[in-house]
Amino acid sequence: MEVIAKSKYIRQSPRKLRLVTDALKGKEVQESLNILKNMPKRGTCAVEKTINSALKNAMQKSPAEEWKIKSISVDGGPVLKRFRSATMGRAVMVKKRTSHITVVLEELERRKKQNGTKG
Repeated sequence: MEVIAKSKYIRQSPRKLRLVTDALKGKEVQESLNILKNMPKRGTCAVEKTINSALKNAMQKSPAEEWKIKSISVDGGPVLKRFRSATMGRAVMVKKRTSHITVVLEELERRKKQNGTKG
């Protein structure tokens, strides 16, 4: 079973958030949350909130104990365009980028130990 959670219009550039999310792909949820707590990046807070939201959604759908991050992606959102004054009376555009984060979790199936006997 798959569960999806999205966070939209995060006020951080997608490029900086991808540095955070690339370290989490394919890991278990608890392990990825521990990694986020020890990462010195500003974007970890938004990614952590999205993963926790996906985990809460998953707990409502299925009582499974372990979940794994199947995919996590960061897409660009709308860009706020502002102007800053420059030398000689010019104006320079400043782009304030936003991001959309999508997290997909899947159940982690524990492999049962199979004995050599059939029965």
